[in-house]
Amino acid sequence: MIIGLVKEIKNNENRVGLTPGGVSELVGNGHNVLVEKDAGIGSGFEDGQYLEAGAVILDDKRELFNQAEIIVKVKEPLESEYELFRPGQTLYTYLHLAPNLALTEMLIEKRITGIAYETVQLANGQLPLLAPMSEVAGRMSVQIGATLLQKYNGGMGILLGGIPGVSSAEVVIVGGGVVGTNAAKMAIGLGARVTVLDVSKNRLVYLDDIFGGRISTLICNESNVAQAVKKADLLIGAVLVAGAKAPKIVKEDMVKTMKKGAVIVDVAIDQGGSIETIDRVTTHDKPYYEKYGVIHYSVANMPGAVPRTSTFALEAATLPYLVQIANKGVNRALLEDPSLLAGLNTYNGMITCEPVAVNLGFDYVDPKQYL
Repeated sequence: MIIGLVKEIKNNENRVGLTPGGVSELVGNGHNVLVEKDAGIGSGFEDGQYLEAGAVILDDKRELFNQAEIIVKVKEPLESEYELFRPGQTLYTYLHLAPNLALTEMLIEKRITGIAYETVQLANGQLPLLAPMSEVAGRMSVQIGATLLQKYNGGMGILLGGIPGVSSAEVVIVGGGVVGTNAAKMAIGLGARVTVLDVSKNRLVYLDDIFGGRISTLICNESNVAQAVKKADLLIGAVLVAGAKAPKIVKEDMVKTMKKGAVIVDVAIDQGGSIETIDRVTTHDKPYYEKYGVIHYSVANMPGAVPRTSTFALEAATLPYLVQIANKGVNRALLEDPSLLAGLNTYNGMITCEPVAVNLGFDYVDPKQYL
């Protein structure tokens, strides 16, 4: 197959879909890899390294799209890229379609086979291609929150871990999945007091066990959320419903009760956000804004700030599936691997991911009928 690796154009997105090592593996399997000039530069990979791995470097992005059968990216295409796609191509990337009608319509119109990293799902419910970036974003959320709590950023001017004789900050994490667990690890490591809310009692039992009772756990209902939000110095939104828009767990009235100079970091923003007062997606250039005296951070590509770590972590998860797709052909690979099939969001002009269809008001089609 001809695989095209493109340079990301989202604001301060420095990750890349394949390292030179990943290209070498694909070439070793008999495939041709086209790499857009400087695609890997933000992650520290020079064009020469891709050439040594067997890739062809193209200056012209349009030519790459014209030739490639599979387009490999990290983030969803932006509107300026829509025209580059040609009917029948396969797109392999994070898509996050539930809050993005325009992209969904383009994929349908051009009959793109859209395989979304974030909905590839194992039989046990785990999301193997989302997990590495959730780990990065969860850990980053605490680093970012600690920085924003500093006075010159508009925060209340407190040290997350405190010092002996001075109380540490109160970190509240809504969602106890991969993001929430990694956020809790970082917050505990810095000496903060941590509360995690989740709808699953079993998940809370697990978290209490692995953290040895060093966190407080609460069932995620409206009353508990309201009380926890009110006391939070740093509030982290870590809610995920695979493929669907994130539910608005933290209401506007709750945010109004927060302390002046408190901080909210909503990691769920790429799926629409779980905090009602998060009314915009921000960028690494202008990452936060203030509302009701509370600092709101809502950057949709948080791991793009640490691209080298993120690229290696992402490729380790995504490359085995890409090799399957290239070696077997798209349809056979999807039919033979139920976890990969769960990642299929659009196919031949149809929506093949039920949560996306429900959120955007489209008919859902079972892809097995057509593959």
